[in-house]
Amino acid sequence: MEILSDRPDLAKVDVCGVRRAINIGLLEGEALVPGDWILIHVGFALSKIDEAEAKSAMDFLESIGQAYEDEIAALRQSMIEQG
Repeated sequence: MEILSDRPDLAKVDVCGVRRAINIGLLEGEALVPGDWILIHVGFALSKIDEAEAKSAMDFLESIGQAYEDEIAALRQSMIEQG
């Protein structure tokens, strides 16, 4: 959604309607703009991916059922703002 101007190592993202800040320091040198698809794990941006890869990852997570629901619940508990 946006790279934080006062913290260029952080970006505000939206994951399934949950908004939170993530660390983008591992992607230093990568051209990032709002709307990019990013693979995130435990609050860190791991790589920039395309929309097809993002859809594939989400489809996989949804296919594993309860573990996915638990992960989304944990993500919602860590929400930094209401969307």
